[in-house]
Amino acid sequence: MNMYIEVKLLQGYTEPLLYSCPDEWASCKLVGSIVTVPLRTTKIHGFVIAAYTEKPACSRTFAVKQALSIEPFPADTHYLSFIKQLATYYQVDELFCIKRIKHFLGQKEVPLDTCFSKDITNEHTHKHVILTEEQQYVVDSITPHINTPCYTPALLHGVTGSGKTEVYKKLIQATLDSGKTAVLLLPEVTLAMQFFSLLRKQLPSSIEIRSFHSATRVKEKKQTWTMLINEHPVLLIGVHLPILLPIANLGLIIVDEEHDVGYQEKKHPKINSKEAAIWRAHHYHIPIVLGSATPSCASLHNVHTKNWQLYTLTQRFAGSFPTVQRVLLTNKHKRKNFWISTELQEAIADRLAKKEQAIIFLNRRGYSFFIQCSACNYIPTCQACSVSLTLHEEGYLSCHYCGYTIPLPTQCPSCKADGSCLNKRGIGTQQVVKILQALFPYARIGRADMDTTTKKKIWEQTVTDFEQGNLDILVGTQTITKGFHFPHVTLVGILWADINLNFPLYNASETTLQQLIQVAGRAGRQSDESLVIVQAMEDHDIFSYLHEIDYIQFYDKEIQSRQELQYPPCARLVEVELKHTQEHTLERESHMFATFLLTQANNYSSIRILGPAKPPVSKIKDIHTRKIYIKGPNINEILNLLKHKEDLHITSAVHICPNPLS
Repeated sequence: MNMYIEVKLLQGYTEPLLYSCPDEWASCKLVGSIVTVPLRTTKIHGFVIAAYTEKPACSRTFAVKQALSIEPFPADTHYLSFIKQLATYYQVDELFCIKRIKHFLGQKEVPLDTCFSKDITNEHTHKHVILTEEQQYVVDSITPHINTPCYTPALLHGVTGSGKTEVYKKLIQATLDSGKTAVLLLPEVTLAMQFFSLLRKQLPSSIEIRSFHSATRVKEKKQTWTMLINEHPVLLIGVHLPILLPIANLGLIIVDEEHDVGYQEKKHPKINSKEAAIWRAHHYHIPIVLGSATPSCASLHNVHTKNWQLYTLTQRFAGSFPTVQRVLLTNKHKRKNFWISTELQEAIADRLAKKEQAIIFLNRRGYSFFIQCSACNYIPTCQACSVSLTLHEEGYLSCHYCGYTIPLPTQCPSCKADGSCLNKRGIGTQQVVKILQALFPYARIGRADMDTTTKKKIWEQTVTDFEQGNLDILVGTQTITKGFHFPHVTLVGILWADINLNFPLYNASETTLQQLIQVAGRAGRQSDESLVIVQAMEDHDIFSYLHEIDYIQFYDKEIQSRQELQYPPCARLVEVELKHTQEHTLERESHMFATFLLTQANNYSSIRILGPAKPPVSKIKDIHTRKIYIKGPNINEILNLLKHKEDLHITSAVHICPNPLS
C-alpha cells in the first residue's frame, strides 16, 4: 500500500509539499513526526501535518519524491495538539516552536553515560531539611497528583524567605522518583543559572538536572534532547524554551516568581511561558505549581473563579520582616545629594559601621537618563529610534534599543551653547555608584544592572562577592529583586519608588508594588532587625501595602478597579501591533486595520476597539509602530475578529499579542 505525507519544511519553502513514503513506514504513526526529505539537491527536515493512504488530488505539478527517514523524536502524544493550541492563540504558524528545536535534529544520539555526568566542580551539600507544618501540607497535598496524574493548578503564595524552594525540591524529587520529568521555569536566565547551581548542590546526586535556556551550551542541549528521546527522568530548568520541548514523561511543572512579566517574550510572537505552562499542564493532565511572594492579580483571580487551589506560607524560614520607612524626596531638608535622603545616608552609615550589607535599588540602568540644554531645551535623541540617548559614565551617549552611540557633545548640537549648558536629567545606576563612592569613600560597592548581568562572568563574580561579604553595598536594577538570598543584607534603599507609576499601563500599580515588595524582601532574611527605606517623589496609595503581609488587601482593591474598567483579568485585552519602515504608509494602513476591526466587531456588542495610537517608543531601528487594542469578555470572540485579517492585503507587518503585560 502506497502512503503519502504532507510536509511543512522547517526552513525555506513555506507551502506544504507532498512526498511518498518508503514501504516500511506503513505501520508508523506519521502525523506530528519530523522527517528528512529531499528538496532539489539537498536534504531538509520537515514536519508531517497529514498522511494519506492514496495520492491526494493536488493542483501543483511537482514530481512526488520519496521521503528519506524519520528523525528520532520524543514520543509525546500530546505535543502536536498542544502546539496547535498555542499557534491558534498567538495567530502564528504551528511550526514557530518546532523551528526552535530544529538544531537537535539529524544528530547522532549522545551516549547516555555522557549525558548523566555531574558537574564535579560543585561541592555537593545535600542534607535532610525538616519542613515546617505549612510546607509539609503543600507537599502532601500536591504529591498524590504527581503519582496519579491530574490537572491541579496550585498557587503557592509564600512570603519572601518562607522556603518556597524547599517545597519545590520535595515535589521535584517525588516527580523524578516516579520516573517522570519535571520542568522548573524562572523569569530570567540569571535566576535560572542561580537555581541550577543551588539545586545541583542541594538535591541528591541521583537526580539529573539540566539547564535549557539561551546561556546553555549547544552540546548540553543536544545531550538533553537525547534524554528526552529516551524518556529519562530529568529536571529541566529554563525561562521560555523548556515549555516548548516535546516531553513524553512530563509529570510536573513549577513556575517560580509567577507574577513576573519576564515570562512574556519581548519578540513576536510574544509567547507568555507561564500561560503556555498552564495550558500544557491542563493538556497533559498533570499538576502545576505557581509560586510567588506577590502573586499576579490574574492568578489570584483564578483562585476565585477557576477553583485554583491557594496555599500560603506565612512565616519566614529565618529572620524577621523588615521595618518599612517612607521618605518623600521633595522634602526640603538639606542633604549632600538630592537622591540620597538624610534618613538613607544615616542608615547606610549605620550598616557599614556594623559590617552589615545594603542593597540600593533603582529601576534604571546607565549613568543618567539623558542630557538637556538649559539654553534651548534640546535633548539628544537616537537617529533610528524615538528615544532620548542615555548618558554613560565613560563619556558617551547611547541608545539602549539599537546601540547607536555618539561622544558626549562639547556644545549643544542645536543652539551651539557651551557644554556647561548640557545638564544631566534623572539618575542611573552608574551615577548612584559615583554618589555613594563620594559619600562613603571606604565602602566596597558593586553594580548589578542589565549592562553587567548580560556579561555572565562579571555577574556571577558580583553575586559571589556580595554573598561572601566582599562587597558592602550592591546597587542594582530589576535583576536583584528576583529570588536572591543575601543573608547579611539588613538595609534596602529604594531611590525612586514611584518612577513607573505614571506609565500608560493598566497594570502599572500591580507591577510596581510587586517589584518594591520583592526588593524589600531581600532584607532581614537572617536578621531580626532590618530596614527598608522607600524614597518617592509623591505619596501613592500603593505604598500603604509595602509590608508584604498586606499584599492580598492590595489585590482586593485592585481587582475592584479592574472590574469597573474592564481590564484583565476581569476582561480580555488583545494588542495588535503594526510595523512599517514608511510612517505615512503605516498611518494609513493602521487606520484601515482599525476600520476592519470595527466592522467585524458589529457582530459583538461587548467588544471595543481602541486606537490606532503611537506607543511611547514609536520607532526602533527605523521601523515605525502603531498599536490597536481590542477589549472584550471572551478571547475566542476577539480571535474570531482577526480570522480574516489577511484579506486586507496590507504591507505592514501585523503582530498579535493576546495578553500584553508591558
